[in-house]
Amino acid sequence: MTEIIDWLRAKAHGFNHLPNEEVNAISDFALLWALFESRLLNTEGSARAICDVVDSWQKDGSLDAASLDPEIGYFRQRYFANGAFTYHFDHLHLRKNDQEALVRSVIDGSDNDPRDRVAAALIIIFRYRNNLFHGVKWQYKLADQFGNFTAANAVLMKVLDRHGALLEG
Repeated sequence: MTEIIDWLRAKAHGFNHLPNEEVNAISDFALLWALFESRLLNTEGSARAICDVVDSWQKDGSLDAASLDPEIGYFRQRYFANGAFTYHFDHLHLRKNDQEALVRSVIDGSDNDPRDRVAAALIIIFRYRNNLFHGVKWQYKLADQFGNFTAANAVLMKVLDRHGALLEG
C-alpha cells in the first residue's frame, strides 16, 4: 500500500475496513475516469456530453453495446429487482440534466436500444464519479462499492479500447 492509503486507513473512519481489492478498484476508477473524460468527453463530463459521444459512435457505426452486456446486466440487477427500482437507484443521485427517464427505461428493461444502453451505462458511471469526487460515497465509508467500481472500470476500459485514441497524446 502507498503512504496515502496507509494515512487514509489510519485517519478516515471506515476506510480501514475496506479490503485492498475495493481500495484498488476505487483508485483505478479515478484514473480511468480521468482518461475517459479527457480523451472522449473533451474534459467536459456531463450526461449531455456522454449522449453526444454515444450518438457519434452510433452515427459512425462504431457503437458496440453488446460488449457492455455483462456490466449493463450488473446495473440492472443492482438497480431494479422484483419489478421495482431498488433503494440503490435513488443513491445514484441523478440530477435534472442526467437523463433519468433514459436511465430508468434501460434499467427496468423497457428500453433495449443499443445507443440508450451505452448512454445509460456511462451516465451511471458518471454518477459514480460525481458521488465519489463530491463526497457522497464517503457518507457510506466507501463500503460495498467493489461491484460498482469493478463494473464501471470494465466499461471504461472497453470504451477506451474501442474509442479512446490511446496511442495519441
